[in-house]
Amino acid sequence: MTVRKLNSWRRRAGFILFGVVGILSALRGEDTPAQKLVTAPNFYHDVLPILNEHCQRCHRPGEVAPMPFVTYEQTRPWARAIQQAVLSKHMPPWFADPRFGRFANDPSLSPEEIAKLSLWADTNVPRGDPHDAPPTQHWVKGWTIPRQPDLVIQIPKPIMIPAHGEIEYTYEIVPTGLTEDKWVQISELRPSSRQHVHHAVVYIRPPGSRWLRRVPVGLPFTASSLADEQDRRDAHGTDSDMLLVYAPGSLPDHLPNGMAKFIPRGSDLVFQMHYTTNGRRDSDQTSIGIIFAKEPPKQRVLMLQLTNSHFTIPPGVDDYRVESRGTLPNDATLLSFLPHMHLRGKRFEYNIIHPDGNVETLLRVNYHFHWQLSYRLAEPRFLKAGTILQAVAWYDNSKKNPHNPDPKSAVTWGDQTYDEMMVGFFDVAVPAALDKWQYFIRP
Repeated sequence: MTVRKLNSWRRRAGFILFGVVGILSALRGEDTPAQKLVTAPNFYHDVLPILNEHCQRCHRPGEVAPMPFVTYEQTRPWARAIQQAVLSKHMPPWFADPRFGRFANDPSLSPEEIAKLSLWADTNVPRGDPHDAPPTQHWVKGWTIPRQPDLVIQIPKPIMIPAHGEIEYTYEIVPTGLTEDKWVQISELRPSSRQHVHHAVVYIRPPGSRWLRRVPVGLPFTASSLADEQDRRDAHGTDSDMLLVYAPGSLPDHLPNGMAKFIPRGSDLVFQMHYTTNGRRDSDQTSIGIIFAKEPPKQRVLMLQLTNSHFTIPPGVDDYRVESRGTLPNDATLLSFLPHMHLRGKRFEYNIIHPDGNVETLLRVNYHFHWQLSYRLAEPRFLKAGTILQAVAWYDNSKKNPHNPDPKSAVTWGDQTYDEMMVGFFDVAVPAALDKWQYFIRP
């Protein structure tokens, strides 16, 4: 069969499929999204608005996706791939179970948008009239935040990444240079070598903190490189506040109006970088872009976490459960979630355990290691002091998991991707005058 005949057959098959679906829907008295399309969609009028809204954050020059979807010429060769990705709902990436919760940053396409993209591929990808194009989407070069950052802080010395082997967590302490207290409403982390970054955490070290005070500023180090035993222990744990957590697929941290994170004047940022090797040497010089709140907020945002580091996942088990729970010591408004596991991660959920024993699921994620997304509640949830929050993770340590590095081995907590983690990050808003340490003082 020639390519032209094959494409012709595919188009006819597409119309037949829509026709069959239409007949079945008509018998039920329903209209399908495809039936609502009076004419075949074209690029400028129908497809480009969807790409602007849902795809170009990644699919534009210089961003993480390998191909841009900005112009007709760039998009047309990928029409079939786009069709398959949206019909299977692999794109845009979103892994929350729709039965639980509503989220402000859900990029999912509507059935009508999916029908338009699919039918466009089935009708020979018409261009349409360029005058029908939507306004050009404004993107900030080098960032996905809405405008140029007020402050950019970059790791001053590049961190060298070898081609092979394991890499310890690498740290670098960077002064902010702030001469006055600042409230952060938006922040975004940008590694210069994204393909090597497994995850990163940026901590706020206030001027009075004794954490890692003997370690030189502006130079990369690992725990094992430190001479002092206390410093080595401190590198593995801290109670310092977190400004941002980054993992593959992470969105910028964009807090609602009236809420912000706090950086005291004279603070340092401590970058904790976890790199993995991929057969190619490289270097990384990560930056963080910060947009400050226009005025002092009414509420301060704290990033907290539920963690269980004491588990052993038996070999071959395909649905192993690990949980952690905690009681809120004071009132707080719950804003968002960021679950974190490694290659055996399968599902993750956050729950409220009510006093009567009932479990209310706030979020359930079908976990994807390469797309570790955050999930922002469409309606922030006020929680009273004493509320029990639970995080539950399930792991697939069987050979059915295509990402499993070794289904014959038991797995415990560890830093490397062949180990496992169970961390349920979540953001809460509290009164602006309350810091993290005061928040955990129980009345």
